[in-house]
Amino acid sequence: MAMWNPWRGCRRHSEGCKFCYIHKGDGKRGVDTGNIVRTAQFDAPVRRDKAGNYKMKPGQTAYLCFSTDFLIEDADPWRGECWEMMRRRPDLSFLFLTKRIERFMQCVPADWGEGYENVTVGCTVENQKRADERLSLLRELPIRHKNIICQPLIERIDIEPYLSGVELVVVGGESDRQARPLDYEWVLGLREQCIRQDVRFEFRQCGTHFIKDGKAYTLAVRDLCKQARKANINC
Repeated sequence: MAMWNPWRGCRRHSEGCKFCYIHKGDGKRGVDTGNIVRTAQFDAPVRRDKAGNYKMKPGQTAYLCFSTDFLIEDADPWRGECWEMMRRRPDLSFLFLTKRIERFMQCVPADWGEGYENVTVGCTVENQKRADERLSLLRELPIRHKNIICQPLIERIDIEPYLSGVELVVVGGESDRQARPLDYEWVLGLREQCIRQDVRFEFRQCGTHFIKDGKAYTLAVRDLCKQARKANINC
């Protein structure tokens, strides 16, 4: 596993961004999140050590732009260089998430075709409105490896009509003292949809405010992923 953040900074795009950890972290440091800039690790996948070997070792998954959005408009002048680095490293798998799937076709390189074999795209949705908007687009896009990320999930949603061709659905709640609650019934509902359509399912994170069997719990941020794993419902 490797992290690759060629730029930093983002802007809130929809309801799921309300308590975004990037904005919270930047606020504590006095950083303007709305200022999107290239980072010092822009060319990380193609950097070599003194022996001439790639520093980012073959066989890894490179998690791309997890502190921003790979399709954000401000990065249009730089994205082409990133696609070129992904072409140069077919020995790596690249994964990025986006709330801007409507921009996808105007952001891909000329040789994209049906998609690069080493690139997985995760479309993020948080409620039914965004699921219908984004997943109806995702369904038609030429992408070899598609994931759906329901995180933070802020209401019960039905994504079953959009699961054809999807490899993985990830579900998680919101982590913030003011977070909107995550109801376990919503999680189980998504799991059943995935089982019916033979799609892998992963419960990644409980919410700070978590409802199970009608009872409300408040969980520490450090326990959110651990409690999700303890549920043992991944399939």
